[in-house]
Amino acid sequence: MERAVEQATAAGLSGVLVAPGPDLSYFTGYRPTAITERITLLVLDAGRDPVTLVPALERPDAEAAPGASAVSLLGWADGTDPYAMLAPLLDPVGHYAISDSAWALHLLGLQRAVPGARFRAMTEALPMLRAVKEPEEVDRLAAAGAAADAAFEQIVSVRFAGRTEHEIGAELAALLRRYGHSGVDFTIVGSGPNGASPHHEMSERIVRDGDMVILDFGGVWADYRSDTTRTVHVGPATDEERQVFDVVRRAQQAAFEAVRPGIACQEIDRVARRVIDGAGYGRYFIHRTGHGIGLTTHEPPYLVEGEPRPLVPGMCFSIEPGVYLPGRFGVRIEDIVTVTEDGGRRLNRTSHDLRFVS
Repeated sequence: MERAVEQATAAGLSGVLVAPGPDLSYFTGYRPTAITERITLLVLDAGRDPVTLVPALERPDAEAAPGASAVSLLGWADGTDPYAMLAPLLDPVGHYAISDSAWALHLLGLQRAVPGARFRAMTEALPMLRAVKEPEEVDRLAAAGAAADAAFEQIVSVRFAGRTEHEIGAELAALLRRYGHSGVDFTIVGSGPNGASPHHEMSERIVRDGDMVILDFGGVWADYRSDTTRTVHVGPATDEERQVFDVVRRAQQAAFEAVRPGIACQEIDRVARRVIDGAGYGRYFIHRTGHGIGLTTHEPPYLVEGEPRPLVPGMCFSIEPGVYLPGRFGVRIEDIVTVTEDGGRRLNRTSHDLRFVS
């Protein structure tokens, strides 16, 4: 919380307003049982000790949170105006960063109560607030990655041909839970032409011999996220399919080798794109090279053109170039990577070779 106030002050802000969700969990360990129309808000301001406004009926849970001793709790009861209680805690002409997860209902209430104040989204105002992970956070991400890797090694031993994408995806989700995930965020199974859509929704399409299949999956392990992608092939692959796969594999490797402290986020994207452009597939690489990961699956930093921020040891993000040939097939390879003092370390360890399934 002290670091957040320091970063806010350095950015010319009056303070930070933290709503339920990943930010509140990060700062205090408090996770309300339900996020509702009743406002809960942590106020971090350089001029005062941290204060959390909390509905009176939820105060016992807030008092039991790991970080409760570091904040003052201010309860509000149904029938009272919580925004009027918040107003004295804020600079009437202040400039605040507020969690992306804050409900519009609550932000509008703040704007009515403190009309002279200004508010900016957290990731816009303080994009690096949660970007640099502590060693314990990296350890959790590594454990999440290892559990996802174990699920992948198991799924490639099952039969793909003759089963629907939904069936394979459901089995993959069950494997994530078997290997320690408390929840599953997504399982993308894109077979044949469906693989050319990077965020394809699983369908009832039956996987066939000769299909390239993208498996992109992730979930929650000890509050931190996993996210990995591997591309497999049902039966023998054509020369073109092997060629496209090799281009993506080389792009992923080149981007990983470019990771080091001080290099701009956008340069990792450029490195991957140069490999794919050089092979003639540039117009089929239609998304950024990577995104940060932690308490949420997508968070800063983003490895994309136009992001000049330098990499810092402790940052964790995906490296996931892809090539998508409309109506035919797609290929993507994704690892989570953390920045070390002299380079990068992969948190996913499964092979990058093209795997063949039955």
